[in-house]
Amino acid sequence: MFENKSTAQEIIERLSTSYGVKSQRELAKALDIPPNNVSAWAQRGSVPGNSIIKCALDTGADLNWLVNGELANANLQEGGPVSKGKALYDEIMSNGGKPVLRRIMDAYGFNLQKQLCDLLEISSGTVSTWVRRDYFPGDVVVACALDTGVSLQWLATGKGLPRIDALQENYCPSIPRKNLSAGVLQDAGVWKIDLNFFPQPLIEPVFIYSSTASWIVDKGVTEISNGEWLLGIDDKYDIYDITLIPGRKLSITSKTSNFLCGADEIKVAGQVVLSLQSKI
Repeated sequence: MFENKSTAQEIIERLSTSYGVKSQRELAKALDIPPNNVSAWAQRGSVPGNSIIKCALDTGADLNWLVNGELANANLQEGGPVSKGKALYDEIMSNGGKPVLRRIMDAYGFNLQKQLCDLLEISSGTVSTWVRRDYFPGDVVVACALDTGVSLQWLATGKGLPRIDALQENYCPSIPRKNLSAGVLQDAGVWKIDLNFFPQPLIEPVFIYSSTASWIVDKGVTEISNGEWLLGIDDKYDIYDITLIPGRKLSITSKTSNFLCGADEIKVAGQVVLSLQSKI
């Protein structure tokens, strides 16, 4: 849970600053709530998390700043256009109950509700009430966003992405890069590629290059079939074309050789999924 370092009045002032209003009545209008609610917050010494969330999504204000007056840990990450004003408030409140509970648990990496209850020091009955009444636990959503750094938009509405950096990693991951020279594979750093280029997910991709060609090999595929493969023969590696022959025999072809052998006489190191030939 986050530590609230500010008084309710200080939070109200930051909410007013974010909306660009000067009075509690104007702030209430911006939040689409009754005017006396804001004065009640000040008297009670507590600002509802729902209103803090609405302000952050309405104005783009940093959640950590709204709650604690600190700007160090900005975590509002845009995932596309969102509603504004009353429409946004209605959208947030319609995401209560089980949907928001699931996102909170995913953000913390929990599989059991008991883990969340232990962390927040609340009873299981409280969480059950959220689900039964479709309740939106605004204070818990604020705490979770600050605890975990997930996108507030995603946590409150389910829209967008939990983390922008996760999107970038999915689209441009690094895979091992190896140089194939004289039958020996040598580590040569990493290579970045958008793996969504491939119609099927790869298990253990590696980029291999030689002086004349390059290949992407899936080392996770070892069940031999017709096609192009990375094979080890007497501890020397190369790329070969394989044709299956009855009797567990293989016809193996490369640029320099063509021979028959048994399936147990070679080491299957991976299936070639992409070949790149140099024209220079």
